[in-house]
Amino acid sequence: MGLKIYGTPRYIGKDVKFDNFSKVELGDRIVISNDCFFLTHDYSVTTALISIGEKPKTDIALERPIKIGNNVFIGKRSIIMPNTTIEDNVIIGAGTVVRGVIPKNSIAIGNPCTVIGNIQEQALKWKKYLDSDKIRQD
Repeated sequence: MGLKIYGTPRYIGKDVKFDNFSKVELGDRIVISNDCFFLTHDYSVTTALISIGEKPKTDIALERPIKIGNNVFIGKRSIIMPNTTIEDNVIIGAGTVVRGVIPKNSIAIGNPCTVIGNIQEQALKWKKYLDSDKIRQD
């Protein structure tokens, strides 16, 4: 079973890594910048078990899905952790480590990922630049 894509991605950058396509869902009109990682597994389970004296015979990974909604921008070198949902209309800043649920219409950055604003409010602020020399269109 492969990557589930519900729509047409706008852009998926160079050196984007998906560790398990069958656990990842991508929405419509998403941008994934260069060097992002989508991690659906967590091998730290083994380390945790050893710490309580229960050494498993092999390494153990907990696998959980990643879901990306529609109209999402993920900045360069971001890491999307297992069991993450990024809802619709979201901007994830460069270098962000994302875990959990990022609500729709959010701007989120950092490590740990923190919601810092509303995408619709930011769009109104950026709108004044549309006719300026600060805009590049691709």
